[in-house]
Amino acid sequence: MSSNPTEDPLVGRLIDGRYEVRSRIARGGMATVYLATDLRLDRRVAVKVMHPHLADDDQFKERFIQEARSAARLAHPNVVNVFDQGQEAETAYLVMEYLPGITLRDLLQEYGRLTPEQMLDISEAVLAGLAAAHRAGIVHRDLKPENVILADDGRIKIGDFGLARAVSANTATGQALLGTIAYLSPELVTRGVADTRSDIYAVGIMMFEMLAGEQPFKGEQPMQIAYQHANDSVPPPSDVVDDVPAELDELVLWATAREPESRPRDARSLLEQVTDARRIVVPEATQPHPVVTAAGTAAYQPTRVLAPVAGTDEISQGLTQVLSPPRRAAVGTTPARGRSATARTGTSRASGADG
Repeated sequence: MSSNPTEDPLVGRLIDGRYEVRSRIARGGMATVYLATDLRLDRRVAVKVMHPHLADDDQFKERFIQEARSAARLAHPNVVNVFDQGQEAETAYLVMEYLPGITLRDLLQEYGRLTPEQMLDISEAVLAGLAAAHRAGIVHRDLKPENVILADDGRIKIGDFGLARAVSANTATGQALLGTIAYLSPELVTRGVADTRSDIYAVGIMMFEMLAGEQPFKGEQPMQIAYQHANDSVPPPSDVVDDVPAELDELVLWATAREPESRPRDARSLLEQVTDARRIVVPEATQPHPVVTAAGTAAYQPTRVLAPVAGTDEISQGLTQVLSPPRRAAVGTTPARGRSATARTGTSRASGADG
C-alpha cells in the first residue's frame, strides 16, 4: 500500500457493497483506518482494514471475528461503538463509529503533562468504559494513549477492544505489541497472560504519564523497557514533578504494583478510589456528574477545560478543548478551538491504526 494517502488503492473503493471509502485516516503496524460512508444508513463511519499478512491467516480471521462480536456487544458511552465486521477478498475489516477529534497521545504531545484535575477527568471516563468491559468479561490487553479518544463534542472513549488479543494469538511472540511495550503489565511481559488487572496496570502507567509528562521506564530498545516493567517498581509521579498530590501518587502506585494480586481487581475498584481522590484533590465546584443514558448506564464526562499546565508556552495560544457533560448521552457541547492542524487530522487515530 502506498505511503501517499491519495494513492491508496482502497480510497474510492466500495467495500461489501456498502462502505464507500473516502480517505485514509491513519496507518499502523496492524491496520489502516479509513473514513467511509455507510451507504445503507447514510452516515460516516471509520473502517479499520487489517494488513494482508494478518487477514490471510485462518487462525487470525477466526479470532478476529470472535473478538469483534464481543466488542460489538459492549454498549457504553465511554467505549467506541463497533457496528460491523467482515472479509471481502483479501480485505478483513471492522466498522466503527466515526469520532472526529484527537487521541490522548495527541494531547500529551501538545501539552507535555496535564494537571491533576485533567488526569482525573480522563481517568474517570476511561475507567467507566473499562468497568463495563470487565463486567462483560472483556479484557482490553492494549490500553494506551493512542486508544483513548477525545472527541470534538466532549466525549471520551476507549477504542480497539479485543484486537490485541486477536493479533497476539496469531503470533508466537506477540511482536505486534512491541510498539506498546510501555503499557504492558509484568505478567504480560513475562508470561503472556492478561486479566482485568493487566488493564489496570496500563491505566496506572497512563496516569503516571499524564501527571509527570513522561513514561516511568525508558530504553533504546523495547526489551529494555520490558525488563524494567518485569523487574522494577513504578516510582511515584512526584519523583518527577513536585506538585503531585499524595493521593494521586498512591493511586498510581496501587494500579502499577508488580504483582497482580496487589492491584485493584478491576476497573470499577480503581474508579471508586479515583472518585474518592477527586473529592480531596479537586475543588467542589469542579466535581463532575455522571451522565445517565436512557439505558441507565453512567458515563463519566469531564467538566474541566483542558488547558496546558501553568507556565507552558501554549497557554497564550488558547489550545482549549472543553470537555463538558452532554445534555443527552450522545450529544456534545463545545467543539475544540485553536487546535493544531496535525492534531485535528484524526478521528480516529480515534480508532487506533495500531490496534
